[in-house]
Amino acid sequence: MSTSTAENRGAAAEEPLSEDEYRDRLRDLPPSAKLVAKVLETESPLSQGQLAEESLLPDRTVRYALNRLEDVDLIGSRYSFRDARKQVYFLNH
Repeated sequence: MSTSTAENRGAAAEEPLSEDEYRDRLRDLPPSAKLVAKVLETESPLSQGQLAEESLLPDRTVRYALNRLEDVDLIGSRYSFRDARKQVYFLNH
């Protein structure tokens, strides 16, 4: 193999997604992932707990949604500046 999946994702994350590409990636995701993406459009970065609070979804459903969004490279994460034990999530587009 010449390049790994992680390298490909890194290259894709550097370039902002067009609105059409963003919508195409979001189209086949479950409703919970679409809702979490919508919350992140209005407020970001947010922790998993904050996303659960804002979306009114259970923590487990938010975790599932975040995993689906990560699978299609629509979100990124980093450690929180306020609490390094938590990660916060943001949209890549």
